[in-house]
Amino acid sequence: MAAPGNMGTSSESEVIAQQVSALSGTVETLELRLAEVDKVIARLEGAALTTARSLQEISKHWDAVYEAMQRDEEPDPGQLRSERDSSRPSTRKR
Repeated sequence: MAAPGNMGTSSESEVIAQQVSALSGTVETLELRLAEVDKVIARLEGAALTTARSLQEISKHWDAVYEAMQRDEEPDPGQLRSERDSSRPSTRKR
């Protein structure tokens, strides 16, 4: 027969072994989930980069539109001269 002290130690060891075994499964599950999260993060980072590049491209196009609108609003220096000349009364030498 085993000594009573050994019996308590044995059952404590068994309980600890069961808890460690249960924790091992939990840790494994968490590691798998973490790997999935890492994959999702990588995809999100790729999508964010694509979005940033697209927004930059859109911004360039809008800048070009704005510049074209500004050019349309600026009078042509040659046009100003001809308008100014036509608005003056002609001075003829007599």
